[in-house]
Amino acid sequence: MKKSIFISCIIAWSAAACAQNTMTPELLWKLGRVSGLGISKDGKYVVYSVSTPDAATNKSSRKSYMVPLNGGEAIAVSNTDSLLVNEKISPDGKYMISNEAIKVKNVTGKDYYPDLQKSNVYIFDNLDYRHWDTYEDGKFDHVMLTPLDNGKPGTPKDLMPGEPYDCPQKPFGGDEDYVWNPNSKEVVYCTKKLYGTAYAISTNTDLYAYNIETGATKNLTEGMPGYDINPQFNNKGELAWLSMKRAGYEADKQDIIVSNGITKMNLTAQRDDIHVEGYKWSDDGKHLFFWAPIDGTLQLFEVSYPGLTKMMPVIRQITKGDFDVTGVIGQSGNTLVVSRTDMNHAAELFTVDINSGAMTQITHVNDATYAGLQMSKTERRFIKTTDGKNMLVWVIYPPNFDASKKYPTLLYCQGGPQSALTQFYSFRWNFQLMAANGYIIVAPNRRGMPGHGTKWNEEISKDWGGQVMKDYLSAIDGVSKESYVDKKRLGCVGASYGGYSVFYLAGIHNNRFKSFIAHDGVFDFRSMYGTTDEMWFENWDKGGPYWDKNNAAAQKSYTKFNPSDLVAKWNTPILIYQGGKDYRVPIEQGQQAFQAAQLRGIKSKFILLPDQNHWVLTAQDALVWQHEFFKWLEETLK
Repeated sequence: MKKSIFISCIIAWSAAACAQNTMTPELLWKLGRVSGLGISKDGKYVVYSVSTPDAATNKSSRKSYMVPLNGGEAIAVSNTDSLLVNEKISPDGKYMISNEAIKVKNVTGKDYYPDLQKSNVYIFDNLDYRHWDTYEDGKFDHVMLTPLDNGKPGTPKDLMPGEPYDCPQKPFGGDEDYVWNPNSKEVVYCTKKLYGTAYAISTNTDLYAYNIETGATKNLTEGMPGYDINPQFNNKGELAWLSMKRAGYEADKQDIIVSNGITKMNLTAQRDDIHVEGYKWSDDGKHLFFWAPIDGTLQLFEVSYPGLTKMMPVIRQITKGDFDVTGVIGQSGNTLVVSRTDMNHAAELFTVDINSGAMTQITHVNDATYAGLQMSKTERRFIKTTDGKNMLVWVIYPPNFDASKKYPTLLYCQGGPQSALTQFYSFRWNFQLMAANGYIIVAPNRRGMPGHGTKWNEEISKDWGGQVMKDYLSAIDGVSKESYVDKKRLGCVGASYGGYSVFYLAGIHNNRFKSFIAHDGVFDFRSMYGTTDEMWFENWDKGGPYWDKNNAAAQKSYTKFNPSDLVAKWNTPILIYQGGKDYRVPIEQGQQAFQAAQLRGIKSKFILLPDQNHWVLTAQDALVWQHEFFKWLEETLK
């Protein structure tokens, strides 16, 4: 008895000692990244993969596992194909669909001059000549239909022959862009049937149905000018998809549409605060489960599909809490399997009771690591804005926070600009890591974020440097009233639109901040308009081109909200990161900002990541990024 008590004490002491550890960049880049693959054919197991970065090799390894739905030990799986239904094989087993890059256009010098095979030349006569991180090479991803003879593939048939359009959509589309109708007679796929400059100025993706028997293709979303993506059939052959109404507006309210072949019904139009991020049909085909931002989190919802009846769809929120539900993996009876994160935990898989919303963790990939870490406290605050609105602000505190002490504090500026600031877990902008280094983080749900109503979300468009900047300053000023905030050590950090925010605030902050950090931020509106890839975004958010002197909205953006016009007021140290393959916010944006700071004699540093796009995707580059981030803060927030 005494021996067991002694051992228990030793274990408790060891756990307490380990709990004093905090997150480091190296630990962050050792965490396993969990992806749910589906529920096994027999309905007993959840199948998932874990990708684990290896900083030494600068690569990641991937392993697959299955775990019982009711919990238990994970079992390693060498091949998941036998466990899961292959949704790319037709229900009748006669065909398989896939995608393949097909050469459609001549683009390179080699294409035009076959005898000059050592040339390295691109010849463009249209926009969309580069997108995200890749130059156009004349190849387009097409849906391929392959007949199966007793499981053996025959000759693939291109369903989009000669068309200069992509399915999956670039840069982020995947297998979800093409699906089988349960009748096995039809393939529905998503693409934007526009090319070149027309592609660059439009968001009009459509859904197309290809009839296997006739070879005919029909546009199912004719007359719907915005994004129409992610088609899914239920077991009755009714088709759902995600849709935005307005052409050219990539952050429009995203709803779930269902068609039974006769009528179309918008299931989520009734809720002004619902912007659907993703969804999955219920097994009985009568409901859809979806996740959406709401009040600073991503939560799981259910919506009924009433079919041809005159009943209204009913929306019910299933989960509540300070966490994000980031995807639905599958359903087994009254249980859903979802992916979940919070600001202290990377994604793991949980079961959810559909009726009660009760959640149980079933994967434990990173539990051992987190068991040895002291966690950060996250807190909701509501701060009054200059126009009298209540703004949600997340405040994240260092481990072992002591209110009698003073802490350096960072204003975090979210990108997007219209992306939700929720309980996400980033491997770059990681609040747990920032707090572990002794910083309080202030993360406002400022204007331009979904989950607080459409009006709140849309008030940032054509007003990048307006009310939203006042929201930022209201947030940092409000939290700075606390005695534990050291107002002499305030920093401001952010990427993309958050990087723009840093550049803009550097000219208007009235000496609030002692340090700035911007990653891939927009610095100069005119050069941005002349070099970025997605022109629909610039036309909507800025109001149009800078040369249109009769366009009041555009001229307001270019004359009032352009950070490069505020450089004369810069007086604060600034660190600037820039991805060399970022064609969304191209390299000259970071270069111009750094050059301006240097020529003005401001302490500044430029970190170029030549092989990275808008993100940082490899371990060693990411570790350099993190170490330079905290090194800069140490130097400038002393």
